[in-house]
Amino acid sequence: MTPLDQFVSQQTRRAWLEQSTLGLAAIALGSLVNADDQLNNNRPVRLSSRPRNSAGGFADLPHFAPKAKRVIYLFQSGGPAQMDLFDYKPQLAERFGQEVPKSVYPDERKTTMTSGQTSFPVAPSTVQFARHGQSGIWLSEPQRHLAKVIDDVCVIKSMHTDAINHDPAATLFQTGSVIAGRPSMGSWVSYGLGSDNANLPAFVALTSNGSAKAGQPLYDRLWAAGFLPGRFQGVKFRGQGDPILDLYNPSGITREQRRRMLDSLYRLNNQQATRFQDPAISTRIAQYELAFRMQMSVPELIDIKSESKNVLDMYGPQATQVGKYAYNCLLARRLAERGVRFIQLYHRGWDAHGNTPRQIRSQCRDTDQPTAALLTDLKQRGMLDDTLVVWGGEFGRTIYCQGKLTKQVYGRDHHPNCFTYWMAGAGVRPGITYGETDDYSVNVTENPVHVHDLQATILHQLGIDHQRLTYRFQGRDYRLTDVHGKVVQDILA
Repeated sequence: MTPLDQFVSQQTRRAWLEQSTLGLAAIALGSLVNADDQLNNNRPVRLSSRPRNSAGGFADLPHFAPKAKRVIYLFQSGGPAQMDLFDYKPQLAERFGQEVPKSVYPDERKTTMTSGQTSFPVAPSTVQFARHGQSGIWLSEPQRHLAKVIDDVCVIKSMHTDAINHDPAATLFQTGSVIAGRPSMGSWVSYGLGSDNANLPAFVALTSNGSAKAGQPLYDRLWAAGFLPGRFQGVKFRGQGDPILDLYNPSGITREQRRRMLDSLYRLNNQQATRFQDPAISTRIAQYELAFRMQMSVPELIDIKSESKNVLDMYGPQATQVGKYAYNCLLARRLAERGVRFIQLYHRGWDAHGNTPRQIRSQCRDTDQPTAALLTDLKQRGMLDDTLVVWGGEFGRTIYCQGKLTKQVYGRDHHPNCFTYWMAGAGVRPGITYGETDDYSVNVTENPVHVHDLQATILHQLGIDHQRLTYRFQGRDYRLTDVHGKVVQDILA
């Protein structure tokens, strides 16, 4: 007797009655819900009941014509120092070592790592700046490759956030809340729009480590689906060995045998799914099928050496080293080419509490050339027009020195009040700087952009109204931007 026949034989009269009772109860409950909806015509329709299209997204999405087909989010974990990269403050050289006024930086906005210091001296950037491109945007010297493509970039100097520590700050950017457990942005996009390639996930996460210092932990929940169905979570590609475990069949197992095994497993799981109406079982079925298809699509995807020498040279010497930022940038372009909707890169090492000048240069050696190459590569292939590229971290750094200050060495603590992001492609205005900060790069003085504003703008470029993409959970309708956020129209072409 096969396992399937044995399972069928175990379906007793009691199990049949139990299953039937559950079905009748579900029908009765459904009729009550429908009647309740008829009495409350103003209640929003639950998205889970809406029809889906062939891509797996909702049939009535996008809400309007999108500018972006996909997003590549280059998340710089640790908090890059805005005044050492983009926010040029030459006048601070004259204030070297002077105390930052408490009226500018009050004690309650300092972390416990520096709040006990007796002095908070101004630490001007020691990195040289220059204007670049026809736009004349200020960039620091370590970003010499980005300088060549800066006219394609919109620099946002007025980002600000609510969180001052790494984990809640990163969680806010990725999920719209400092509280863990909400769906990530990529999961929301996958849930709403589905995938353009049935053989690859709609949402992929890639991680790399910087050479400046050990990075902050990156938890799987940053690309998780939260309370959304599990099939919308991001698929993490590993940074060593095979990107996906068990990508290849064991010795002696053919693809036909694997298919027969999955077919039998599907019949068993489908019976359980029908009986218990547990969405986790449906997710498991879908993931098994996706994994089977990925066994054919992923080996070709990760064959980086099939790229021309010119392309590999453009991304730099680490372009073929699995787990490096350059490799991930090139892989991101290949994923984007193949229809992956949301590609999330995490690069660690920007947490420059000590010797910030050295660490900034180290991080830029890792990221500057591959980042610029990604923009160039997308543009040459005609993909930058419909690919939204986003760069930035969870917060910025302080203008006051953490630890001992010298002319060449200083550290910087966490700073949420102002920092820099940039965006490129997919209808974003190129070659502009948006927003301003005060003389100390401490507070936003013009055109503030909150985390939720950034998220609303990203969804907008994908054709999604952030206020209408919701999911009912525990009695309320949730969305990525919660009850906040507005689209930053000024930066859109």
